[in-house]
Amino acid sequence: MAEIQLGAVEARFADIIWEREPVTSGELIKLAADKLAWKRTTTHTVLHRLCGKGLFQNNDGVVTSLLSRQEFYALHSKKYVDETFAGSLPAFLAAFTSEKKLTAEEITEIRALIDRAGE
Repeated sequence: MAEIQLGAVEARFADIIWEREPVTSGELIKLAADKLAWKRTTTHTVLHRLCGKGLFQNNDGVVTSLLSRQEFYALHSKKYVDETFAGSLPAFLAAFTSEKKLTAEEITEIRALIDRAGE
């Protein structure tokens, strides 16, 4: 799959779709006007661009994702770790935690993720 890049505004718009999908294009126009102060034409233009990138589809006025929010951000996270830390998740975690103390809850969540990934 080709890499999909989103600018900050496109990401906000994508979040609106992911939060409400399936969503009609009419409802999406209202949501974008309310949350982003966009006009109908801007909404259509950005939606068309995101559909062209393979992130969403608009079938008969109903917009749904081709890639979930979790899948999209998982791909970007993996790419970041691959490029910045030579694919080493432990190196990423060491860098991340060197500047931020983890809470007990975060440590528990991370341990659970590791346990599930190892199964």
